[in-house]
Amino acid sequence: MNTFRFTDHPHRRYNPLNNSWVQVSPHRAKRPWQGKQETPPSEKAPQYDPHCYLCPGNARAGGEQNPDYDSTYVFTNDFSSLLSDSPTADYNSDDLLIARGEQGICRVICFSPRHDLALPEMQPAQIRQVVDLWETEYVQLGAKSNIQYVQIFENKGQMMGCSNPHPHGQIWAQQTVPDEPSRELVQLQAYLRDHESCLLCDYLALEMEKRERVILENTSFLVVVPFWAVWPFETLLLSKNHRGSFPDFSDTEKDDLAEILHQITVRYDNLFEISFPYSAGIHLKPTDGQVHEEWHFHMHFYPPLLRSATVKKFMVGYEMLANAQRDITPESAAVRLQELPDIHYKLL
Repeated sequence: MNTFRFTDHPHRRYNPLNNSWVQVSPHRAKRPWQGKQETPPSEKAPQYDPHCYLCPGNARAGGEQNPDYDSTYVFTNDFSSLLSDSPTADYNSDDLLIARGEQGICRVICFSPRHDLALPEMQPAQIRQVVDLWETEYVQLGAKSNIQYVQIFENKGQMMGCSNPHPHGQIWAQQTVPDEPSRELVQLQAYLRDHESCLLCDYLALEMEKRERVILENTSFLVVVPFWAVWPFETLLLSKNHRGSFPDFSDTEKDDLAEILHQITVRYDNLFEISFPYSAGIHLKPTDGQVHEEWHFHMHFYPPLLRSATVKKFMVGYEMLANAQRDITPESAAVRLQELPDIHYKLL
């Protein structure tokens, strides 16, 4: 009888944060790869693009003109997916056809006036300005009576459906707590009730003790490839202190957040020496007026690349119809990221 090893044998891993499982098949990573190879898009971009609707002073797609901003810039999306004045509705036909109206606000945040300057090539002091703007938007949007959740996220790169290369992120604030943070909310509340402690505080302590998947850390934050990761080089950024949202952080913690965001995005770019694509989002406590002592600040990075700058991980077949699945183990992905230099490859 063979002795089970995470590195060799198929197994399932449980995600206690959203009550799901991922199928891990490490033996498949040893097979020869015959997948499609593609030429990555050119990374040469000007500091200013006169045709970019996010650059300072340019006209946006909706007709408004950007100010000549010199740091960060935020505006309401000209083609918002959510509308603040959307009418209320509550439709139910035989408990099978169910729909409800949803109000909200969609904002766009330009990280920098530079068209060619994404987070990994910005200085931590510049990223701190982004953090401060995230906080301002979270507080102001969350204070509105019809907003119960503020989702901050970034889609980076064409591969992730980003329609404009100018470095920017988005904020969707809405009337209800959306599915992913809602699942986490249920799990965090249940863990607090059953264990009288925070799920992510306990998980963070365990990862710091084992040191098998930790990528980066500073005084206030830790970045880890989570034990239950689905995407090949997925990471989870956690506050070391129990914090629910930006207003709970000290100035030092905000500086540390900017610093570790710079470090993890540099390592991503260094992995395949490209502007590394990903979807990333910050999960903050709901803004529904409740205390939410169970909530713990965290940020997800979901990058699609698997083996090179052109080989992507697709969610197809089994992943769509049955269960999330991965071949390389989170531990092996962590080693790859740990070994990368802290200096951006363009500067080496």
